[in-house]
Amino acid sequence: MRPFEPLTRYRCIACGAEPDARDPYPFRCPHAESGDGREHLLASVPDMTRARFALGTSGQPFVRHRELLHSYTRARMLGMSDAAFVDMVEELDAKVAAVEGHGFTETPLAPSDALAKSTRLVEGQVWVKNETGNVSGSHKARHLFALALHLEVSERTGLTTREETNRRGLAIASCGNAALAAAVVARATERPLEVFIPPDAEARVVERLRSLGAKVVVCAREDGVPGDPCVHGFHAALQRGALAFCVQGNENGLNVEGGATIGWELASQLASSGGRVDRVFVQVGGGALASGVVQGLRHAQEQGIIESLPKLHTVQTRGCWPLRRAYEQFRERALPGAHGDDPTLAVRLRAPSHAEDVRSALLHALDHRARYMWAWEFAPHSIAHGILDDETYDWFAIVEGMVESGGWPVVVDEGTLGEARDMAQAAGVPADPTGSASLAGLLALRRVRWLGVDERVVVLLTGVQR
Repeated sequence: MRPFEPLTRYRCIACGAEPDARDPYPFRCPHAESGDGREHLLASVPDMTRARFALGTSGQPFVRHRELLHSYTRARMLGMSDAAFVDMVEELDAKVAAVEGHGFTETPLAPSDALAKSTRLVEGQVWVKNETGNVSGSHKARHLFALALHLEVSERTGLTTREETNRRGLAIASCGNAALAAAVVARATERPLEVFIPPDAEARVVERLRSLGAKVVVCAREDGVPGDPCVHGFHAALQRGALAFCVQGNENGLNVEGGATIGWELASQLASSGGRVDRVFVQVGGGALASGVVQGLRHAQEQGIIESLPKLHTVQTRGCWPLRRAYEQFRERALPGAHGDDPTLAVRLRAPSHAEDVRSALLHALDHRARYMWAWEFAPHSIAHGILDDETYDWFAIVEGMVESGGWPVVVDEGTLGEARDMAQAAGVPADPTGSASLAGLLALRRVRWLGVDERVVVLLTGVQR
């Protein structure tokens, strides 16, 4: 039998290091704790000359796009057959369905005439990728299911045991959707989970977490201590040996490919609809969804599924916008003297005459993380509380994606967030203010007339109103 040739490589974007192939929990770069200031982030990179973009007609995204998953390459390299991997995915999916009522399927992408009218765009030009019906009511469970697959591969191929994984336990810091997603997947796969949440977490969320068997730890802010207290508690658990079962790429790079399934799926749906898309709006907290979507769309472009990357616009609130701050730091280095929101600046970043400046600025950002991304200095507040992460942990991949696509970050106020929620719900999508924040970004660009009435746009509506 011929040895399986890897379809993906898993390496650090800053230093190129690859984790030990026998490491059962290859979550972080081996040099992540070196203190050298670099952006040590592990990323899975499929070989798009060999990995097939989609296989068969299965509606289960982790089956259909399996050759793009690093969990698949790991499984095959460790002796698991293709059929055994598919059986494993379907087995775990059935367990998720037993807990949640349904498993993972393709989420709908469709035009919304109601949103086109309310945003004053041409009919048929506003498309909604609706994640509110996904497992646990948001996209978050896709990230966590990707991690569950890696754990299962490690256990089923003998790299570790279920007893050892359970002895260490899983941990996550979250205020809502990510915690619920982690709890559903952990319960389905019978793994112990510790969840670090803020004092103002919704009572219904806390009740559901406990009903799913998660250990809930409430973390209050302390005067003079910067950063998210839930993240501090999470880090303390990791130091005790817990495994990062989270949606922050810097803590566990493998979760991003769960988000990439949405990008792969979106690209397939766009291709089958036969039309172009000019812009994609994605709300950003920790950033794993946006970085996953960027990667997924880029892979689709490399295989000719879509012709070009749509402009990526990330959306944050005025209460907390660390990604926008990092983007401005980068842009100032690439285009000295560039300030403000003028959209022509994004055009200049893509100009061939600035290619070397942009490349140099990206390399500088990789080598000097603290100059671009640091914890938000103030206690953030917003009705879109799910995107109030003190840091955008996957910021580099997102900034790179915005520059490459010609998009830029958008910061919106509370009124626009509330208006977007009401518009989404009136259009039949039960999204909360976090989940509809992408639509708020679209509204903001329309109001300053930086988006033409005939442009085709996609908004990701990702969190259900509870």
